[in-house]
Amino acid sequence: MSLQKTDTIENAREKFIGRVGTAAPEIERVPLDAASGRVLAKDVYAEGDSPSFERAIVDGYAVRAADTVKSAGSDGVSLTLRGSVRIGKAPEFALASGECAYVPTGAMIPDGADAMVMVEDTSAAEGRVALRVAVAVDFGIAHRAEDMKKGQLLLSRGTLLRPCDIGALAANGQAEVFVFAPLRLSIISTGDELVGVRDTPTRAEVRDINTSALSALAGENGYRVVSACVLRDEASVIQNAVLAALEKSDVVIVSGGSSMGEHDLTARVFKEITGEEAIVHGIAVKPGKPTIISHCKKTHTILIGLPGHPVSALMTFTLILSWYYRRVTGQQEALPTPARLSRDTQGTPGRTTLHAVALSIEGNRAIAEPVSGKSGMITTMTRADGFIIIPPQAVPAFAFDEQKAIRSHDIPPPQLLEGTDVLVYRY
Repeated sequence: MSLQKTDTIENAREKFIGRVGTAAPEIERVPLDAASGRVLAKDVYAEGDSPSFERAIVDGYAVRAADTVKSAGSDGVSLTLRGSVRIGKAPEFALASGECAYVPTGAMIPDGADAMVMVEDTSAAEGRVALRVAVAVDFGIAHRAEDMKKGQLLLSRGTLLRPCDIGALAANGQAEVFVFAPLRLSIISTGDELVGVRDTPTRAEVRDINTSALSALAGENGYRVVSACVLRDEASVIQNAVLAALEKSDVVIVSGGSSMGEHDLTARVFKEITGEEAIVHGIAVKPGKPTIISHCKKTHTILIGLPGHPVSALMTFTLILSWYYRRVTGQQEALPTPARLSRDTQGTPGRTTLHAVALSIEGNRAIAEPVSGKSGMITTMTRADGFIIIPPQAVPAFAFDEQKAIRSHDIPPPQLLEGTDVLVYRY
């Protein structure tokens, strides 16, 4: 298949899912303290009410709210101190009208009370407490089941567990949780010019970036790297490495060798192994056009050919493999950040363009500043917070004769103008 026949991102995803399906990964049980950043595999319901009693959320005095209202001509309100409540102990008394009790934050509210007055709004002496404020019913009190009610849905399958979710699970008494297992990933980085990160490159060599960068990205997006290597551009060597990775991997990535040059071997290797043409060979996106997606039916392994340039490889992984894990585990897509574009920014004729941007704040608005850099330059991404999408049909930079432009292949680039409201997608 020629790279001249490329798919849109949406079509590439549809073809990919159409071939490999959307079966969820295996489920595993992990300790709660190891669950942050994992994806919940089963709905979780509240095991009981929380809190299980009326609880003070401020430090002060439990009162009847009606007792705090001054009468006409009154110089203030003074209540009899009935006693104190200890944290973790149930009070042994109830309040009558005209009485109050000292209750620290987190302790149980005695019967008869329906509000709290904060300690800084009081003064106490000789068994009485003077109040400087009136309070409404329920002020300073967390009611039974106000946080969670027994039987209610607490967290849904597909939730990417954050620290606050871990806290909710702890409150629910769950020392372990069911999460989706990461998909096993092998990374094969190819190129005669590549040397390892610990090696000193010659004048014609460069250190391999993609193995380290892709491994880090994979670990944050639902994958566990089971093997990684750097190989020279030789078909038999690459094919043997892919074959060795098939049985132990759910996904095998070959980085480099995915376009149309003399040494671009990935498509041929994948066809030799699967016996079929690639599902996708080329996506109409920049960076990331020379992307290959294949599938080995025998081992049910996904084969992905990523561009060799680091920015292209990382962006394509985000568009295809990060998206795929979210899809099969039922996660919601992250909401992009609205921002205002700081200057005119061009795309690529005929392709969707992913343009890196850095975010800043001016007043109460986020500003997206385009970051320039070629796809082989990894610092393009280190200087950016995310990317914006420039569609192929964005407003051209200048007027043109369409028929003449098509005949001469001189189609002007699409463009987003300064001041345009854009959405920034985080890496």
